[in-house]
Amino acid sequence: MSTKVNYTKLLQQVKKFVLSYYKAHSDPKFTYHNIDHTNDVVSAAKKIADHYQLNDADYFAVLVAAWFHDIAYSAGAENHEEKGAVIAADFLKGFDLDNELVQHITDCILSTKLPQNPKDILQSIVCDADLFHLGTNDFQRKTKLLRKEFNTLYGTDISKEDWRKKTMQLMEEHDYHTDYCRLLLNETKQNNLHELERKLKAKDDKPDEEESIPFASTEDDMRIFKNDKNKQELSKGVETMFRLTSSNHQRLSNMADSKAHIMISVNAIIISLLLSLLLRNMTAHHNQVIPAIMLLTVNLVTIVFSILATRPNISQGTFTQKDIDDRNVNLLFFGNFYKMGFDDYRHGMITLINDNEFLYGSLIKDVYAQGIVLGRKYRLLRASYNVFMFGLVISVIAFVISSLIR
Repeated sequence: MSTKVNYTKLLQQVKKFVLSYYKAHSDPKFTYHNIDHTNDVVSAAKKIADHYQLNDADYFAVLVAAWFHDIAYSAGAENHEEKGAVIAADFLKGFDLDNELVQHITDCILSTKLPQNPKDILQSIVCDADLFHLGTNDFQRKTKLLRKEFNTLYGTDISKEDWRKKTMQLMEEHDYHTDYCRLLLNETKQNNLHELERKLKAKDDKPDEEESIPFASTEDDMRIFKNDKNKQELSKGVETMFRLTSSNHQRLSNMADSKAHIMISVNAIIISLLLSLLLRNMTAHHNQVIPAIMLLTVNLVTIVFSILATRPNISQGTFTQKDIDDRNVNLLFFGNFYKMGFDDYRHGMITLINDNEFLYGSLIKDVYAQGIVLGRKYRLLRASYNVFMFGLVISVIAFVISSLIR
């Protein structure tokens, strides 16, 4: 892919073009597929792409696809993805972009066509960004806008009951393609689905205005409802942050253990081969004894560092009532309670659950402790790889020299 392009500057031109396009093709009947939806998809694509730390070219491809994915909807819903891909490709022709990058962008746009079937991580990000709202608290509002648009475009009057059935079918058949969105959105998506099921069973046919803000009849009621909703969203955001952080830490820990296992296995094989060959042919190759000992030392030190990186550290496994009263114990980590009786642990957990400050403090301690363990693992693992890399080079040089001066 091209390295000469200023992707940030070009993204600004893409944004300017898309905004101008939507302005020129503005139509009030598009209550859902409009610039607001595109902005939401771009915002979601940024969040997901930032999580995966894409390189500049891939990040550019994802955001351009997000900007263009519904640009042709005003020309007709049918095959609008193909039309949007053509518009994007035509716009990008005037810039110094590799054909491969342009192809990635058009493929991402085409992948948003239902039913979605992305082929790689870039397409998965754009697809999840397009249907990001299914797992958000804004779902109810957006599905109402989509129903209104559908009725206007096709001259129909689809009932709320039929619309809910179609929406439920879409949500049941849909799966987020990235682990980030599955972890972040699946719970709220299921809640949204259950709410649709509840309304369908109750044959809830109230006007949209009543549904959108339940129990709110005065300005004070509205303010209270909005504050409660903001608190709920904040709480969910914090919980999602802890889940994602713990998940990422666990993934990094697994990667470290896997790398350490590779080092141990490789060096164990080298040691077994060296010992068998050295002991059998020591007299015939006495000039290579020193290089062989050097390599053996490198292998042993590498294995030691790798073992230290994966060796578990277990704490005392007990806590006292004073620890609970002072909020000094993390009951979410097994090392702090594995020697305690169940009744003591249950009492501590009930205290933890009923005290938000204690609960979130324990979660913070847990994340911090995971980070400390990860830091230690990766330091030792880096030392293991460095010893192996430099030691192997020096040992090979020693073998070559010993062979030349024999």
